[in-house]
Amino acid sequence: MDGGQGHVMNSLRTRLFLGLTIALLIAGSAAGGLSYKWAFDEAIELQDSVLTQIGAVARTASQQQTPSGENKGEPETRVAIEELDANDKSRDQHILSALPDGLHIVSRSNEDWRFLLLTRSNGTRLAIGQPSEIRNDIARDSALRAIIPIALLIPFLMFVVAAIIRQTLKPMSKLAFQLDQNNAAEIETLPLTGMPTELRPFLASINRLLERIQVMMDQQRRFIADAAHELRSPITALSLQAENLHQVDLPDESRKRLAVLKDGARRTAHLLDQLLALARSDLVNAPKPSVTRFDECAKDIMATLLPVARERGIDLGFEILDPVSVRADPIMLSIMIRNLMDNAIQYTPQGGRIDMGIFKHGDKAIFQIEDTGPGIPHTELEHVFEPFVRSSSAVREGTGLGLSIVKRAVAQLSGSIEIENIVSQSRTGLRACVSVPIVSDGDPITSTASPESKRSEK
Repeated sequence: MDGGQGHVMNSLRTRLFLGLTIALLIAGSAAGGLSYKWAFDEAIELQDSVLTQIGAVARTASQQQTPSGENKGEPETRVAIEELDANDKSRDQHILSALPDGLHIVSRSNEDWRFLLLTRSNGTRLAIGQPSEIRNDIARDSALRAIIPIALLIPFLMFVVAAIIRQTLKPMSKLAFQLDQNNAAEIETLPLTGMPTELRPFLASINRLLERIQVMMDQQRRFIADAAHELRSPITALSLQAENLHQVDLPDESRKRLAVLKDGARRTAHLLDQLLALARSDLVNAPKPSVTRFDECAKDIMATLLPVARERGIDLGFEILDPVSVRADPIMLSIMIRNLMDNAIQYTPQGGRIDMGIFKHGDKAIFQIEDTGPGIPHTELEHVFEPFVRSSSAVREGTGLGLSIVKRAVAQLSGSIEIENIVSQSRTGLRACVSVPIVSDGDPITSTASPESKRSEK
C-alpha cells in the first residue's frame, strides 16, 4: 500500500464512513431481503384468496351455470375453471380427481398450475386454477415495489452519514487550521469553549505542551539575545585593538596574522548582529510599528554598501524608485533590505551588476533585487530560508542567518517573499521579490536620511 492509500485508510473520517456504510448496507440488505420475502408471500396468499373467492362463487352455482374452460385474456387474469368428471380417463382429469379438496400445485402441459379443488353438496367436484409462473411474476413485482423505498433510502442515509461525520469532525479541522496559523513568535493555545467533551482532555494536553514549548522558545530567545549582547563588547574591543595594531609597524608575518584576526573579529561581529536581529524578529508583544518610507530606507542602506560594491567593481543601483510607505519597524526593515543587498553583493562576481527596484503594484509595495551571480541550485531553493543553511555556491563565508531573518521580517510586515533563479541565454543570477502592504499617505511617517541614490559608477 502506497503512502496516499495509507493516509486515506488512517483517516478517522474514512474509517467512520466505511464502518457506518457497511453497517447500513448489511442492515439494508437484511431488511430488503425480509421485506421482499414478506411481500412475495403476501402476494401469493392474496392470489390464493382470490382463487378461494372464485371457488366460493362457483360452488354455489349449478354445474350448468359454471363457465368451464380457460380464460385466454390478459396473463394476470388467466384462470381455468374445470368440472371434474370421474368417468373422464384423461391424464389431467385423473390427476386432479385424485387430489383432495384444497390448494395444490399441479404440473400439466409442462407448466405448473395452482389449483383449488372443491366438492359441491351434490357430490360434483370443481377445479379452479392459475399458472404458477404468472402468479410468481405478480408476486415478484409486488415484492420489488415493496423494497424500492429501502433501496432509495440507503444512498440517502449514506449521504446523511457523510454529512454528519464531516460536521462532527469539523472542530478538529478548525483546530488543525488554528495550529497551522501559530507563528514562531507567539504560540496561542487552543480554545476549549464549544469543543466536544471527548476532545477537551486531548486539547488540554496539547495546550500544556504548547505552553511548555512557548517557555522554552522564550528562554532560547533570551539566551541568544543576552549572549549576543554580552559578546558584542569584547568583540568590539578586540576589533579596536586590532585596528590600533594595524597602525603599528609590524613584520609581514605578523601583519598577515593580524589580517586574519581582523577578519575573524569582523565575521564574529556580523554573526552577533544577525543573532540580535533574529532575537528582535521573534520579539513578543513588540510595539505597533510606525509608518516608514520604504524607498528612503533602501537608499540609506544602499549608500552604506556602495563602498563595498565599488571595491569589488559591482554596478549597484536602482532601476526604479517610487516613493512608497509601509508600516514597519525601521530597524527590522533596514535589516531585511541590508541582508538582501549583502547576499546579492556576496554572490555577484567581480565586475557584476545588481539591479534593484521599489515600486507600487496595486495595494502592495514591491522591492525587487536581481544580481548576475551563479544563482542557487534548484534543490536548495526550498531550504534557503532555514537558519544556518548556506548555499553550496557561496564563495565567501557567512552565518546562514541572513535569509532566515529576511523571511521573519517579511512575515512581520504581513508580506511575502519569493526567490528564483534567472536563467536566460544572456545571463544568470538570482531574483528576490518582496511584497508588503502599502499604507495610506495620511499616516505619520518615520523619516530617514536620504543619501544619494544615483547608480554607482563602475
